[in-house]
Amino acid sequence: MASANDAAAFEGSGEDIHEKRTSIGEVHHVGDNDYGADTELKRSLSTRHLTMIALGSSIGMGLWLGSGTSLSSGGPAGIFIGYCLAGSMIWCVSHSIGEMACVYPLPSAFVQWTGKFVDPSAAFALGWSYWFSYCITIANELQAANTVINFWTSAVPIAAWISIWFLVIVAINIGAVTWFGEIEVIASSIKFGWIFVVIISMIVMSAGGAAYDAVGFRYWNEMPFTNGFKGFLSVMPTCIFAMSGSENSGLVAAETKNPRKSVPRAVGSIWLRLSLFYLIGSLMVTINVSPEDPDLFGGSGTNASPFVIAYRNAGIPVLAHMMNAVILISVISTGSISGYGGSRTTMGLAYLNMAPKVFQKADKSGRPWYGLIPTFIIGGGLAYLNVSESGADVFGWLSNLVSLFTLFGWGMICLSHIRFRHAWAKQGRTAEELPWKSWLYPFGPWWGLIMCILLIIVQFYLSVWPLGESPSAVNFFANYISVIVIIVLWLGSRAYYRGRWWVNIDSIQLDEGRRFYKTDVESVEPKATGFKGVAKKTLGVILD
Repeated sequence: MASANDAAAFEGSGEDIHEKRTSIGEVHHVGDNDYGADTELKRSLSTRHLTMIALGSSIGMGLWLGSGTSLSSGGPAGIFIGYCLAGSMIWCVSHSIGEMACVYPLPSAFVQWTGKFVDPSAAFALGWSYWFSYCITIANELQAANTVINFWTSAVPIAAWISIWFLVIVAINIGAVTWFGEIEVIASSIKFGWIFVVIISMIVMSAGGAAYDAVGFRYWNEMPFTNGFKGFLSVMPTCIFAMSGSENSGLVAAETKNPRKSVPRAVGSIWLRLSLFYLIGSLMVTINVSPEDPDLFGGSGTNASPFVIAYRNAGIPVLAHMMNAVILISVISTGSISGYGGSRTTMGLAYLNMAPKVFQKADKSGRPWYGLIPTFIIGGGLAYLNVSESGADVFGWLSNLVSLFTLFGWGMICLSHIRFRHAWAKQGRTAEELPWKSWLYPFGPWWGLIMCILLIIVQFYLSVWPLGESPSAVNFFANYISVIVIIVLWLGSRAYYRGRWWVNIDSIQLDEGRRFYKTDVESVEPKATGFKGVAKKTLGVILD
């Protein structure tokens, strides 16, 4: 049973949790500098780092490989509509993250926001389930790297490849945070540049500039939905998994020099990623690859990416190999940022007194070793499941687990945003006082929250009555165990700490853990003129 002090820590706003430490949320004015929301992490990342991380860090196995299973299960129209729906959700979620990350740029971001505005027990469940989700993603991306390598050779044992790429991911994370940031910028730049090659080349191929006749929208006309409405529903977990990690920009905000400038720019880049990679990218696949191609990931053939298959079928092996190399870079990048996210999540949990206090610590370079080590031990250990199982099976298990954790996380972000605005208004403050204001509020967070709830219900339906399989307890628990874990964590935390089921809006201390900015930062910056001014305005239109 919890002590009275522990129970009090979870009462009302949850801010008493923060009062047990002094390293975060202290209000101390330091001249003309920004202040507040400080931790042992170093604010070393710039707007360029955060923008590129938001643009491309989450683009990995889910898009490049998972699109193959979605195309086969749902058909061309199914996968495209699935990405449209998932895209609308993450767009709304990103706006909620942007508004709150400017005010509260904290190590575990949405975990601490949930504890502050929703319920500390929900934060406990979210934090630990999300940490495990990051571990799962590391394992899944390592498994994907092995699948990518098999396109070139299968001579090297699976365990050897997993070990090699695992060491690469660890090496990226054990350097200074600027080292991590620069590598992510390079990886995101490669992905961003390559998507234009994919779009242009696949339009030409579909129009007849390949080893086969013009395809156009033949597959759309012949089999838009391969398994009807249920097939369409089955692609949604993969679409959510493909976009999971997009919320990492909220975590990175805690290590940026100026969140008020960096975060809105990162949020503004979201539409580029959604349109170029997920919508147009998936459209290119549907007009070049048949849903019945046996070589699609999860099929009976080579288990390759649909993008690679498109180039190979077109008789352009050079582009097929280049595409495979970009996929390899992508999965390593996504595995790397999952290690980053996992270590920062444990730090945020420690600040909420939901993890050992030692997780608050970071070395002089800002590396949270106590969070990094267990994250990589669990993530690396799970990766070796692929040694005895097929890559597609492991992908199916792990992506379903991650997609459910992701839906819970996105839902809590939207709910935190709704309650944050409610508390902000009820305590006599206006939206104009916010460092950055989302123009999607209130419709955006409500849309995101409702869709998250609906898709959790959809995944329950698919777990009980799976596509192409008979119902079984084994299949249900393999695909829906995430929800059970979340419920157990939440109720277990409630039983231990007790207290309110909801945070009391009136008792939320809005300035606790808040970042304060110089009021004259914009006015002192001279306006650019000439070509530089035009370029700046153009970039602002694109990203803002």
